[in-house]
Amino acid sequence: MVHSDDIVPDSERRGLIGALPAPLRPYASLMRLDRPIGAWLLFWPGAWSVALAGLGGNGIALILWLALGAFAMRSAGCVYNDIVDRELDAKVERTRLRPLANGRVSLKGAWALLIGLSLVGLIVLLQLHRTARIVALASLALVAAYPFMKRITWWPQAWLGLVFSWAALVGWPAVTGRIEAPALWLYAGSILWVIGYDTIYALQDREDDALVGVKSSARALGRHTRLGIGICYAGALLLWSVAIGSVRDDWLAQLALAPVAMHLLWQVAALKPDDGADALAKFRSNRFAGLLVFLGCLVVGTSG
Repeated sequence: MVHSDDIVPDSERRGLIGALPAPLRPYASLMRLDRPIGAWLLFWPGAWSVALAGLGGNGIALILWLALGAFAMRSAGCVYNDIVDRELDAKVERTRLRPLANGRVSLKGAWALLIGLSLVGLIVLLQLHRTARIVALASLALVAAYPFMKRITWWPQAWLGLVFSWAALVGWPAVTGRIEAPALWLYAGSILWVIGYDTIYALQDREDDALVGVKSSARALGRHTRLGIGICYAGALLLWSVAIGSVRDDWLAQLALAPVAMHLLWQVAALKPDDGADALAKFRSNRFAGLLVFLGCLVVGTSG
């Protein structure tokens, strides 16, 4: 007889997770240690905001703290999501081997890991300006509600946008001590960016989602998926352009967004909606898109 805890994904047999002691591997898998893309995507909006605010006196250190916070809170978010979705995950082919779904991690162990990661997030929080701390704490309600959105709305990706873009509202006051218009424009643009890239990610699960009744923007858009993603990306670029213009009122500053505009255009033009592997590759390429926005914000924020 084969027990559920004898069945493990290949990701726990190789790479970083495979190098860990066997008892730790399911917990590392629960944190998605083998898939850092989520931490990158959570990190970038905060880094943009710090860069566009001009870095301040300790900008580099602040960006490093935000990177640690993004890693800890993304990991915590994955653990929480798996706690909420453990029964649903067991019914979906792509997620059935997640540690909670197949019983390799106990519910008690998952909660202990979640608390530990949250304490790391608290350490990062204490490094920030008081205003930034308050803003960061305000995101917790959005985070807590996210796993339930795919049961309620066809657009859970929009809620994810609210959550994954929140760091844009934290980075600016961490530098300046207050929230100002550029941070709000960055945040709004990031929400559309997240909806776009997470719709690409959701293309992988359209059939399984339909079978178990999970809603997503990829299902809602149907054959108009490419158009919907293109509209989201165009809106993101427009809002980022306003953010940059509110810091430096010079048309040349808008050229800072040209590289990311070309990259997002490539994503939409080359996307194969019915190819899961291609969708995953396009989704992951947004790590590079985030870097391009960061470099643009850095040039504008630190010049003049």
